[in-house]
Amino acid sequence: MTRYPALFDRLGERREGALGAFVMLGDPDPETSAAILDALVEGGADMLEVGIPFSDPVADGPVIQAAAVRALAAGTRTADCFRLLGEFRTRHPDVPVGILTYANLVMARGREAFYAAAAEAGVDSVLVADVPLIEADPFLAAARSAGVAPVLIAAPNTPPERLTRIAAEGEGYTYCVARAGVTGADAEVRFAGEVIAALAAAGAPPPVLGFGISEPEHVRLALRAGAAGVISGSAIVDRVSRGEDVRDFVAAMKAATLSLPPHRFAAG
Repeated sequence: MTRYPALFDRLGERREGALGAFVMLGDPDPETSAAILDALVEGGADMLEVGIPFSDPVADGPVIQAAAVRALAAGTRTADCFRLLGEFRTRHPDVPVGILTYANLVMARGREAFYAAAAEAGVDSVLVADVPLIEADPFLAAARSAGVAPVLIAAPNTPPERLTRIAAEGEGYTYCVARAGVTGADAEVRFAGEVIAALAAAGAPPPVLGFGISEPEHVRLALRAGAAGVISGSAIVDRVSRGEDVRDFVAAMKAATLSLPPHRFAAG
């Protein structure tokens, strides 16, 4: 679990924000998916967040849902995803990788077995999107036992007492959603400055803003609001669906992370 602290320390010294890039593993097929993961890094992504194809991804909008359908139709299963990640890790030993998934997929394999497989594949973190904090303890314990960082979600409407626990229990980074609802590429994004300030006061892992981050100006505004980084998903997945090379888009998004004002978050 040292890749995230090393990344945020390095970027902090350079006054840069972190650019996270999300894609669905196996979309449009496993072989192409492996090449896309490499292209994200080549374009300048500092960290990756990846989805495992699932039939009922309740936190995802239509673009990412369609990616899951394509990946499943191509025969991608959870074991294929861990294989892709293990192969990626041999090529990119220092890039932090997180899985965003759902409880059904974790429990289908067995909670301990899922986290063990993630650790073996070189995964740094797992965010289980549909597990509320009140039910998270077994997932937190399994993650820590395997040496995987449990990432937790903070939303604009999260109560202060829950933000305090998110700050205490989360590791790696804190996933801050820019708005209510599901994933998607938005024209306007809410930047959750109050949530970010509350997390800072509680000593949370670095806040990374997601949901709707689709253009460089979103990146700049998020960092000015105090985020340590952003994750762009639907805008990248949409380009994948059209067979576009994602490198130029990722490079433009990464360029917007430069000259970050000093933020208030420790990297640990």
